[in-house]
Amino acid sequence: MEFWNNILHELSLFDFREILGSFMILFVAVDIIGAIPIILSLKDKGQNYNSFQVSFYSCIMLLAFLFIGEPMLGFFGVDISSFAVAGGIVLFVLAVEMIFGIQVFKDDGPSASATFVPLVFPLFAGAASFTTLLTLRADGYAMINLVLCVIFNMSVVFLVLKFVNPVERFFGKGGIYVLRKFFGVILLAISVKFITGNILRVIDIMHAANQ
Repeated sequence: MEFWNNILHELSLFDFREILGSFMILFVAVDIIGAIPIILSLKDKGQNYNSFQVSFYSCIMLLAFLFIGEPMLGFFGVDISSFAVAGGIVLFVLAVEMIFGIQVFKDDGPSASATFVPLVFPLFAGAASFTTLLTLRADGYAMINLVLCVIFNMSVVFLVLKFVNPVERFFGKGGIYVLRKFFGVILLAISVKFITGNILRVIDIMHAANQ
């Protein structure tokens, strides 16, 4: 009975504006537009991938982390606000990469399978996406809205992977470059908001614990 009450409670928290807001934040973190040159490079090297499998596996990994991420942090004694500050720093670094065209996160994974590595992990279901989801959760976003946000984002990933060549022709190399810089600035602002908002919560928790 309690299980169904929790389900009904989550459904009651459905909010289109919250879905749209979280969708845009995760969209920037996933950076599917910026990933187009990487996808084209893989195709040029003769590495094949399955568009549905990439989006499906990425969706499953993100949803799994969304549900078990917070309990897992609790196991290690880390509160979600502290994780959100760390996540904000990761997003800050990612934004710096996008804006200034530098590489901080090294691509040091195996390269035998283009479907799972590097597309599913670490490109779409990697550190930036994981930290974004838990940071959004720490910021008070409802679970139902975050689940739909993940599904919609992975649907966009599927469409871009399926039609990557027409998408590149539509935007052009210059258009993709400009979009990546624009989304980098947006992500930078979002990361600063996450860091400042959650660091105040961490200070409050530490202050309450010392009293």
